[in-house]
Amino acid sequence: MSDDDVIESEAVEETSDVPAGAPPAKVTTGTRPSSSGDHRPKKTAATAPGLFARIQQFLHDTRAEMRRVSWPGAAMVKNTTLITLVAVVFFALYLFAIDRVWAFLIDRLRGWLGG
Repeated sequence: MSDDDVIESEAVEETSDVPAGAPPAKVTTGTRPSSSGDHRPKKTAATAPGLFARIQQFLHDTRAEMRRVSWPGAAMVKNTTLITLVAVVFFALYLFAIDRVWAFLIDRLRGWLGG
């Protein structure tokens, strides 16, 4: 062991305030502010509300959330529905055609092989 190793180990021992086997202390950097603006205290298991209170709170929160949704207009709903229906019909016809072609080819191959 060199003199440098001894000096480093002594330096580590001098600066360590925590016992060797203890985990390091947690450092908190602060809390993030709530984006919803709700500053209610956290509820504990001892003060948990009943079933009806929870249902009422759920409905209240759901209603508040639905007010924040940006709803599409009637024209946009019609356009996207039309696009979806056209795409479904196109792919249905495409897959039907591919299925018929493969069925024809497999039947021909089966006939040539004597099956």
